[in-house]
Order: sequence, then structure tokens, then C-alpha cells
Amino acid sequence: MFDTVVQPIITLINSLMGPLLGIVGALGSLYCVVLGVKYAKAEEPQEREKAKGSLKGAVIGFVLIFVLLLGLKLLTPQMVNWVETNGGGNITITEAVDNTKK
Repeated sequence: MFDTVVQPIITLINSLMGPLLGIVGALGSLYCVVLGVKYAKAEEPQEREKAKGSLKGAVIGFVLIFVLLLGLKLLTPQMVNWVETNGGGNITITEAVDNTKK
């Protein structure tokens, strides 16, 4: 029943994953280079520690975003199969709305 709604969303996600991974990788690399330059230029210890903390946070953040996007790309087919095998395709819209009211 939900194939007409789900299929375009899955197609959109699959078509955007490649460019999104590239954009996140490029922006992450560029931002980390900028923070690395700030770290290298820092003369005072407080500035250096602040730049070091920013660099660590940026690296962790971009790695996390990259891993989550990659996980979404890899797990989307398994999630669709799970929904189909667990009766997600047999429920009607009326039944789904009624179940949310309970």
C-alpha cells in the first residue's frame, strides 16, 4: 500500500547519497585545513588549546556525519526489506491512522 509513497523517497535518498558524501568529505577536509592553519598560527597557549579543541571537535563531527550517511546508504535496502517482510506492505492507511490513535 505504501509503495507509491516509499519508492520516490528511497529513490531520492539513493540519488543524493553520492553527492552528499562528496560534499561532506570536501567541506570536512577544507574546514579541517582551515582549523589546522589556525592551530599552526596560534602563538599563545590559550589560542593553541582553543584551536586544538576546535580541530578535534570538527574531525569528530565530520567523521560522525560521514559514517551516518554511509550507514544510511548501506542500511536503506535492509530497512525496506524488513518493512516488507514484517507486513508493512499489507496495512492500509486507515489501519495505520487507527493504530496511532490507540
